[in-house]
Amino acid sequence: MALVYKLQSLSSSLSSTHFRKPNSLNPQPICSLHFNSSSNSSPFTEKTSIERYQRDQWLYKNQLDQATLCSVPPDFDSIRQNDIALQLPELRKLLQVLREKRESEGGCGSGKCGPGNVFLVGTGPGDPELLTLKAYRVIQNADLLLYDRLVSNDVLELIGTGARLLYVGKTAGYHSRTQEEIHELLLSFAEAGANVVRLKGGDPLVFGRGGEEMDFLRQQGIEVNVIPGITAASGIAAKLGIPLTHRGVANSVRFLTGHSRKGGTDPLFVAENAADPDSTLVVYMGLSTLPSLAQKLVHHGLPPNTPAVAVERGTTPQQRTVRMIFYFSVFAELKDLADEIISAELVSPTLIIIGKVVALSPSWPYSSKEVSSLVEAI
Repeated sequence: MALVYKLQSLSSSLSSTHFRKPNSLNPQPICSLHFNSSSNSSPFTEKTSIERYQRDQWLYKNQLDQATLCSVPPDFDSIRQNDIALQLPELRKLLQVLREKRESEGGCGSGKCGPGNVFLVGTGPGDPELLTLKAYRVIQNADLLLYDRLVSNDVLELIGTGARLLYVGKTAGYHSRTQEEIHELLLSFAEAGANVVRLKGGDPLVFGRGGEEMDFLRQQGIEVNVIPGITAASGIAAKLGIPLTHRGVANSVRFLTGHSRKGGTDPLFVAENAADPDSTLVVYMGLSTLPSLAQKLVHHGLPPNTPAVAVERGTTPQQRTVRMIFYFSVFAELKDLADEIISAELVSPTLIIIGKVVALSPSWPYSSKEVSSLVEAI
């Protein structure tokens, strides 16, 4: 069922917007605050956590105080519809404020106002010290920041005092906004003359759908500035002391996604071409599909004892690696990695690195002599 419908172009009275409006005319208090009350341990915004609503409380006004009145949590689809209904009035007010601000500052030449600035900003894998200086400057000067689930809480502490935050994150089973709705939000605020920042974990153009947002906005005549971030593969490999390429060991690196465009349990049809013992494979979003991928890689010729590692929440204070001889820890051979991940109960986001270079990490649970023999044998 369509939750929202697209309205006509913006007007000065904001009687219509690019936003869509849910069918519900009487949104209920934020019952979703009953979910994930223990999410303080996560460095990210987990689904409908209370931290999310506290951070975005400008959208809800008095609704936070009413949240405790809800006794039975609704399903996630109801939460999503309810959230959008609650947000629309304040989003329209912010659009009006931003338009008036631009007009008062003389941002309109010949009676016509041009669009604002849109920045796609990569925030890296979670550690705020891995931000670029340019990303920090843009975050400080933003009017509105649309942020994903994997933008860490520490990074969100760096925003300017006058900025507004809007959560548009997605996770399995719960999308706070569809991709099309995100496009419409970016367009609406850009047309209002705002400095709009789209915050994404890692790099915005590496499995972040930043290319889709950039393409959509450019088709609407909106210029988009992309500020790259350290992708998880680079940040996490560096943290573990793993060179993604190494002379005589790995002459290339390949990034794979564990998700297909339309979902499903087995999207990794590239295994035949990826089973190269002289290459490093990095798998994003691959927890659910790793068993199938590992089997296919071995079937197509990758040795089953190829070193591999899975890392949960890499570069954040909550980083956990799975290692055979330590609690909560997995460096493992490829044939054993899926079972070790299950035993350690790793959750998303988890990055997987497969290749001989993994054995070069100081945390690899074999002696240096065994490592040399392993790398030479594979």
